[in-house]
Amino acid sequence: MARTYVVGAGLAGLSAALELSRDGHAVTVIEATRRAGGRCRSYHDETLGCVIDNGNHLVMSGNRATMAYLDEIGARNRLAGPPQTAYSFVDVARGGRRWTVRPNAGWLPWWIFVRGRGVPDASPKSYLSVLSLLRAGTGQAVAEVLDPDDPLFRGLWEPLTVAALNARPEAASAGLMKPVLLETFARGAKACRPLIAASSLADTFIDPAVATLEARGADIRFGLRVNAVQRQAGRVSGLAAGEESIAFDEDDFIVLAVPPWDASGLLPGLTTPPAGEPIVNVHYRLPRLLRQGGVDLVGIVGGTAQWVFVRSDVISITISAARDESQLEAEDIAARCWRDVQVALGLDDPLPRFRVIKEKRATPAQTPDTAAHRPDAETVIANLFLAGDWTDTGLPATIEGAIRSGTRAAALVSKAIRGPVK
Repeated sequence: MARTYVVGAGLAGLSAALELSRDGHAVTVIEATRRAGGRCRSYHDETLGCVIDNGNHLVMSGNRATMAYLDEIGARNRLAGPPQTAYSFVDVARGGRRWTVRPNAGWLPWWIFVRGRGVPDASPKSYLSVLSLLRAGTGQAVAEVLDPDDPLFRGLWEPLTVAALNARPEAASAGLMKPVLLETFARGAKACRPLIAASSLADTFIDPAVATLEARGADIRFGLRVNAVQRQAGRVSGLAAGEESIAFDEDDFIVLAVPPWDASGLLPGLTTPPAGEPIVNVHYRLPRLLRQGGVDLVGIVGGTAQWVFVRSDVISITISAARDESQLEAEDIAARCWRDVQVALGLDDPLPRFRVIKEKRATPAQTPDTAAHRPDAETVIANLFLAGDWTDTGLPATIEGAIRSGTRAAALVSKAIRGPVK
């Protein structure tokens, strides 16, 4: 029986393994670290005395691959968000001005004509200008097709772009932002409700996936690093992993679902996108409960922090495209962001315990000129396929992109196992 070796137990690798195991294929997952999750991971922090995530990952209800993944592992109910689709913002640089973007159900966006449902001072014409983004070519940046002087740009498009592409609008690819809008806001409120893991990333996305794979009989091996991909006659013939040598049968396959820098090391000559901007996250733990169940989400404009997430007594913030901020000392970052949090949440608490996490290689570059560096899932090696948010999914490097890359690679393996149609 053909066996597929999935190298890497991040979301891309887990989604590939789930797809293959569901279809009855034999699967071995090999992960270099002691836990699954990759950049979507959680751990117990001694300073805060609780479980925190390495970063804050926002998904939307219209992320169909993500929802299908969560349904398969029985974890969709572990997401939380506002009861109705709403994005609350506060401009800390302009007196704490507030607004909430509340799209309506259905594809016809009548909400843009209703005062109080959108960005202050933004006209319906401003919203309709997004059509220029949907017509944008692959070589254009977001700020080239949307007017940076329009109130809607500062109040909605800029924070969404930075969050989705981890790049400033002046550099972010309009071609990658287009499918984000088409699959979410363009489909109405039901498709763009903001959601995050209610408890932790591991609890929502990772632990249930591992449990599902184990229940299906998948072989999962942690703490085993693949050092070499051995090839013969245009196929992978084996793997050197740790002290082991894993020989492939002639009908075995491999899905390489590792970060781009590891993939290029294992496959010399592979084209991969250059590194993008860092992401900085700060977790604060207060000595009192702020939220009893569920989560709160607030976007910050004009500050250091960009998004604030509140779960019980833990407040987490995210700074994307954080090249400058990542150079600062942790104490300085935490203090600057806490001032933003105080305005956003109306708090007067002094700076609480905190943990700063810097993801220096958070995503690949997502600019117009890096699209050609994203490889396809299919390779010149007959039994090797690629998965990862850095591959050519047509989407930004997000949870949705990672999961789609895994299901795409699994579909190619299944097709190859079936063989050509006679």
